[in-house]
Amino acid sequence: MSPLFLIFLLHIITGAATQLRTGYYSGACPKAECIVRDVMKRALMREPRSLASVMRLQFHDCFVNGCDASLLLDDTPTMLGEKLALANINSLRSYEVVDEAKESLEKVCPGVVSCADIIIMASRDAVALTGGPDWEVKLGRLDSLKASQEASDNIMPSPRANATFLIDLFGKFNLSVKDLVALSGSHSIGKARCFSIMFRLYNQSGTGRPDPTIEPLFREKLDKLCPSNVDQNMTGDLDATPVLFDNQYFKDLVSGRGFLNSDQTLFTFPQTRSFVRQFSTYRGKFFKAFVKGMIKMGDLQIKQPGEVRRNCRVVNAL
Repeated sequence: MSPLFLIFLLHIITGAATQLRTGYYSGACPKAECIVRDVMKRALMREPRSLASVMRLQFHDCFVNGCDASLLLDDTPTMLGEKLALANINSLRSYEVVDEAKESLEKVCPGVVSCADIIIMASRDAVALTGGPDWEVKLGRLDSLKASQEASDNIMPSPRANATFLIDLFGKFNLSVKDLVALSGSHSIGKARCFSIMFRLYNQSGTGRPDPTIEPLFREKLDKLCPSNVDQNMTGDLDATPVLFDNQYFKDLVSGRGFLNSDQTLFTFPQTRSFVRQFSTYRGKFFKAFVKGMIKMGDLQIKQPGEVRRNCRVVNAL
């Protein structure tokens, strides 16, 4: 583990920080949550996949230096941002939806709503608008003044990750095994690139053979979608109902139809299998656990200077 990651873990606050609370903008910007949800509704109409993309931003932001919108900062001559980190480049997208929400908020209540809070609200809305649970979000975050590509590279997991690695990673953020499995259910919506599964199809663990846990008919489907000579930016559905937030993702894992290795491993590993089975059978239990996990993840913060950015891509001018 890198020294940078160790320093981060020493300073992380897990659990609600005192300034975070529901209804935070009820006085200064009472329409804030409605404005963000309206933007997400328009995004859904333009491109349903964009909601899954926006939801992923919370994961990739909060795990790196806490939920502070560091992910949204563009590179500068003196700073390598997180957008081009190994786990993000050619993968994360729909930043323009956050930009649209920020622009709409700045027209109504300039300088009030942070980009970090927009990510949290928009992620919740992405779930609710695609058929999943709705919940009250705690708000009051500040936006960071810097980003770190190195921190993102050191922290964010690969699609090749197995359950043991993921359990250890989530545990460092005070997220339980149950949280890990529930939050992996974010893959109930969206797509992923062939790039992320080529090794599963053709060279699992360096054997030169496919992953034996892939159900045979599903393997045939993946072979057609991602042949060895494919443009690896081609995408496939993360589960059988990619625009509906439900528990189909877990049903797919039970039947050996997980798209990513990091998904299917949740069923092949004993420590996580029982939760996969439970969530595949009881949608309500999955929804409840997912909301709890999202709130816990949203509480991740570190002590550092911050501001409310006027533009989510750049820090405010001095």
